Amino acid sequence: MLGTVRAFWNDQRGVAMILVAIMLPVIIGFALLVIDMSRANSLHNDLQKGADSFALAAAAELDGKSDAITRSDNALATLVFNTYRFAQPATGDPPGAKELEAAGVTRRYLRSIPADDSSPIVAANVVTDEENDADEAKFVEVTVTPIGFAAMFPASFVGSAVNGFNIGAVSVAGFKSAVCHFTPVFMCNPYELAPGGVTLQQAAADPNLRRRLIELRKVGNGAAAGPGNFGFLEPPQGIGNGAQALAQTIATSNPIGCYGNNNVTTKTGQNAGPVQDAFNVRFGIKTTGGHFNTPEYGPAANVRKGAKKTQGSANQCPSFNQLTFNLAGTMGLPRDRGQVTPRLGNGDWDLDTYWSTNFGTTVKPSAWATTKPTRYEAYRYEISAGLVGTASTGGERGTPPSQCQNPVTTVDRRLIYGAILNCQALSALGNDLSGHSENLPVESFASFFLTEPVLSASDDASVMVELVDIAAGGQGTLDNFVRDEPQLYR
Repeated sequence: MLGTVRAFWNDQRGVAMILVAIMLPVIIGFALLVIDMSRANSLHNDLQKGADSFALAAAAELDGKSDAITRSDNALATLVFNTYRFAQPATGDPPGAKELEAAGVTRRYLRSIPADDSSPIVAANVVTDEENDADEAKFVEVTVTPIGFAAMFPASFVGSAVNGFNIGAVSVAGFKSAVCHFTPVFMCNPYELAPGGVTLQQAAADPNLRRRLIELRKVGNGAAAGPGNFGFLEPPQGIGNGAQALAQTIATSNPIGCYGNNNVTTKTGQNAGPVQDAFNVRFGIKTTGGHFNTPEYGPAANVRKGAKKTQGSANQCPSFNQLTFNLAGTMGLPRDRGQVTPRLGNGDWDLDTYWSTNFGTTVKPSAWATTKPTRYEAYRYEISAGLVGTASTGGERGTPPSQCQNPVTTVDRRLIYGAILNCQALSALGNDLSGHSENLPVESFASFFLTEPVLSASDDASVMVELVDIAAGGQGTLDNFVRDEPQLYR
């Protein structure tokens, strides 16, 4: 009997079955947990990809126009309607969020985002008045929330745990704009503190406002960086740091610099003399003898400026640097007869006298009888109507002198380009725009029409321009420069 008991005690047959029976629930539970984790991760990835797609589609419309939010909502709603089938309406949306007609997708528009991704988005970042402040929307936050995730692992057996949980996704995208082949110039927003609350975007959209003449002066040497001033951006690498190198970069018809809309760097303080020449080569002035004697520095197709050569031999290009302005019978595009601010005209320029002086009895477009054109529109009409070679009563023609460089026709040489900065706001934050400041946000990239030559080489010389267009402004003058693309930020 004792031997039988001892044999049974020492018998190990069937031990594996006992261990399997004991561990089987653990193995099955672990397998279910792995499957649940895989399912949850897959669902979250799908939701995040959806949220990212929705955010990018919405952000692509945030171009700073007054209808940006409307177009952004339409783009998002269309994408959601076609592809979103994840869940029922979401709950617990963050403040400022708006649910779309399709279930489970909310969005809110942001004027800014915290620099640190770990910092939460707060009320100051959110565009609350979407109807009136749509142009301030730079980012969109999209939240996707499904009904919930039902786990196979029986978590309810473990204390108060439940067998399901919610899986959602949040994505923040913004509209990124950059320009390439752009001149290294910045201009202080002339409408930053304009009377009547007129914005740069409104001015670009309204020809009556674009017609206002803007007087730019160079920032530096103690000059304040306020509306109506301009300065220089850091030139591309390899260009050089001297004033002459900067002037050549500004004067060329094929610049190589690229600048983003949120990280430009100023570099002001260079001598004004060569910079004056960089502007004036566009009028056929100083095209030789000043490092501007190659075809890329050629003049515009129309250089009418109210001046004639009065000295030097007619068959030598340098003689065309010897010009006399305001001679009888000559007239360049005139300045405004009134002011809105000391640097901003009222748009009332003397079209009739300019036209009769330069084109006599040639009939103007009938539309100009009711709506005065901008100077740039008049300039372009002279080219399209074949009036450039018409002599004024004093004998001036708009045709560049044949003794100098051939005119550049691949680009409009009377347009200058620049990054528009809200200089007063940036200065209030401690940025030194008269020197070196990095990673500055750009209000917009813009093109300006150079209405007359720069008549002085001093630092406070006036550069007279007329606003033509801003990025996505509709005039088309920046289409070959701007690279717009939405980008994910969170």
